[in-house]
Parts: sequence; structure tokens; C-alpha cells
Amino acid sequence: MSKHKLPIGIQTFQTIRADGYYYVDKTAFAKQLIDGGTRYFLSRPRRFGKSLFVDTLKELFEGNRRLFTGLAIHDNWDWEVRYPVVRLSFGGGSFLAPGHLHEETSLRLDNIAEDEGVDSVQGTGPARLRQLLRSLHRQTGQQVVVLVDEYDKPILDVMDNPPLARANRDYLRSLYATIKDCDEHVRFAFLTGVSKFTKVNLFSGLNNLIDITLDPDYSAICGYTDSDLDSVFAPEVAAFDRDAIRRWYNGYSWLGDQKVYNPFDILQLFRGGTFKAHWFETGTPTFLIDTLLGRGVPTPDLDGLVTTEDLLSSFDVDRIATEALLFQTGYLTVAEAESKHGRWRYRLGYPNLEVRMSLNDYVLRELLPDAGGVLERGDRMHELLAARDVAGLEALFQAFFASIPYNWHVNNDIARFEGYYASVFYSHFAAAGLDVQVEDATSRGRVDMAVRFNEDVYLFEFKVIEQSGPGAAMAQLKERRYADKYRGSGGPIHLVAVEFSRERRNVVAFEVERAN
Repeated sequence: MSKHKLPIGIQTFQTIRADGYYYVDKTAFAKQLIDGGTRYFLSRPRRFGKSLFVDTLKELFEGNRRLFTGLAIHDNWDWEVRYPVVRLSFGGGSFLAPGHLHEETSLRLDNIAEDEGVDSVQGTGPARLRQLLRSLHRQTGQQVVVLVDEYDKPILDVMDNPPLARANRDYLRSLYATIKDCDEHVRFAFLTGVSKFTKVNLFSGLNNLIDITLDPDYSAICGYTDSDLDSVFAPEVAAFDRDAIRRWYNGYSWLGDQKVYNPFDILQLFRGGTFKAHWFETGTPTFLIDTLLGRGVPTPDLDGLVTTEDLLSSFDVDRIATEALLFQTGYLTVAEAESKHGRWRYRLGYPNLEVRMSLNDYVLRELLPDAGGVLERGDRMHELLAARDVAGLEALFQAFFASIPYNWHVNNDIARFEGYYASVFYSHFAAAGLDVQVEDATSRGRVDMAVRFNEDVYLFEFKVIEQSGPGAAMAQLKERRYADKYRGSGGPIHLVAVEFSRERRNVVAFEVERAN
């Protein structure tokens, strides 16, 4: 039986600790940060516990000892010293019109000044912040701790309005530069948000931040680990299939040894008892999908993108790398890291079943003129695979592609690429929750798509017949002996050659053979 309450939507450390909520102890990370430096930046996707960690830092520096009883830091902190804290959060408020950001920032700073009993000044946000830091330092005799939560929200909220997004970015650049300008008044600074904007365009005035986003030592600073679930949440976990929890929600990685769960997913699972896309459903990725479709990115390419740390940080109003957008928003995570020729390379992949299913389902509904049959086709695919009826799969997809009006291919931007056919094909499998891998490496190359279902393995190769000629897909499957890698599975291996025609706009060949 549960002994604690589930802290769903609660971002206040004091409430969690005082009112009997579950709490995963992150104070060892706080101690490590404070001992190792004074200026930090952290990027994590939404609903990952960033705000709670920021509030934990606030209570720690303010010396509220009773809240930390029994936690890792309790006996490793000087509770006699208390620091003034300036905590700015842009999680609330409206930034949708010119001037809104200045008004909201000024109000927040004035409220802090009033609460601390110091005089505020009129003028810009940077001027108010500068005066606040000086006054607090002078009044208390201690340097100030500056905590900024959701530092990027005023920009992200208006990404569909580039002139306003640039104006908000430039305003924030001046505001954050004040932290460095007032270096003698600042004991510690911690900024966190969803995105990692380029230093040149946002942090040029605050270039002394230590970025711990991809620091293995802090990979679990937000989120829950397997160990957390099995210890802190043991009474809740006992009611569920442990492997199903991992498959659905585990898998986020920031280069550390431990992968983590999104806390929102886990808490909602424990509350309602149902495996579903809890996190995904809290935010419609409209901007993301529009970007992917506008750039013609085939969905099979998403699971396996190879990138560098520079590209993962290439995020700004006028320049957003596809990899950075997917990684920073939490739809892809680091699957593998490799150092080669002096540079680190990262292969990205879906973190878990929830994101793979939900994102592909959402993409399908944008790719297709009538997406109403996506769920039904997914159910039918499960039935056909269970019956090993590959011919039925061919009929299913031929009928489906034939139903797409000719003009839809012309009007849809992604139709300019051969990837349209492969995207629709792959995303149906992924949205149906099937075990699917793309570009799975073998000793002789990469097979386009591998699907595991029960004991069976299905290896798919896609070709456009006008480019490669008839029979090329099956020939490649055989000549490169893709099946060899999967023979240890013990079950039947099916080679499936799928050929599309640009002229006929359909599947024109669906050849199937059992591997020898």
C-alpha cells in the first residue's frame, strides 16, 4: 500500500517535503554543482522536474534546514549561512505581443524587491536586476543566488512570429548579461529551460556558464532512474509489469550510464493505472511537425540520426537544426556516442515506446488526407503478422496507397521526396507499437527496416522502381545476406521487398521469401 502522495504537478520543494509526497532525492547533485562551480546552464525537455530542482536550490541557499532532514545534503551543508535568492520564472505570463516581456519581467523583479524589503528602480529589466543584486548584497552582506527557470519560454512561445521572437531573444540577452556584469554580487547562478539557444545569439553576454546538458555526471539530475522506481516508488511499482514500464517510458539519455524516465509519465501511470502517452499528450508538437514536413524529412530517418554536439546546440530563431529541435524537445535522445577523428558523434533514437508510437501517429495524421483509418490499419497489421499473412499486408498497403488522391501527393511538400512512401509505410508500423528498427546495421550494410513480431523477423527493403529497376530490392536483401544477423533469433526470417512507383503512385511489387 502507498505511504505517500503522488506529487503530480507540484513544483514546490517545501510542499512536497512538508505534506508527505514522494520525493526522489536530488540534493547530492545540488551539492556537486555548488562545490564544482558557480555558473551553470541545463537544458531538459518539458515536465522533467527542472522547476522542482530550481526550487530545491532556492530552499537550500535560503537555509531551510528542516526540509532537508534525511536527505543526502543534510549533513554536508553549512546551515548557518543564508543567501539572498533572486528566482525568476518565465513559466507563467504572456509574451505574445511587443512589450509584454518587459512588463512581465519588471513586475517579477519589483515583487522580489518588495518581498526582500529593498528599493526597486524604474527603467529596463536589466537596470532593475542590476539594482536588485547590488541592494541585496549590500543589505545582507552575502552575495546573491540567481535562479532562472524556463529562461527560454518567452522565445519559444512566439517562434511562429520570428520578428517578436528575435525581439524577445535580444531582450533576454541583455537581461542575462547583467548576471555577468554584476559578477561581484553573485554567489551562484543556475539557468534552465527546454532549449539550448546558441551562445552567440543569447548568451554572448553570459559566456561563463558551464553547460551540464550533456555532462555524464549530471545525466540523472532530472528524471527518475530504474533504481529510483525500485526504491522510492516500490509500493506503486508492485502493481505493474516492470518490463512494460521500462518499454513504455524508460530510455532518455544524456550520456550518463543511467537512462531515466520522465517523472510526469511515471506519476500519471501510478495515478491512473493505464499505459498511455501521458507526457506526449500534454503538448501538441505542431511546430515540430510543420518543420519536419516543410523540410521533407522522412520519418524512417529520425530513428538513427547521426549528429555532433555543435548541431545539437544549433537552436535559434533563424536557424534550427532538425537534430537540435528533436533532441531538445525530448522526441529523440542519445542512443550511442562515439569519438572519431577527434570529434564526438551522437546517434539519436526514440527514447521509448510512448514517443515512437505517438510521434509517428501524429505525423501520419499530417501526411494523409484522411487519417481516420490509422488505428484500424494498425490493428489489422497486428492480426496479419500474428497469422504470418504477408500477402495480406501487401493487399492492405496497396489498397491504402491507391486511396490517396493524386493531388494530395502534388500538394504535400514531402511528396517531392521518395521518402513520402517510406514515411507512410514505416510510420504505420511504428504508430502501431510494433518492434521496428530502421537502418539496422549488418556486416554487409544496413537493412531499411526490421520488424520483430513474436518469434518472427521481417526484413524490409524499399526501392523506387523507376530508379533501381524491378527486382532490385529482393536482390539486395539476398546479395548482402541481411538475414545472417538475425539467425540467432530462432524464429522464421522473412525477406520483404517493397517497390514503389512514382508514376503509378502505389506499391507495385511486394515480394516475400523465407530466408534460407
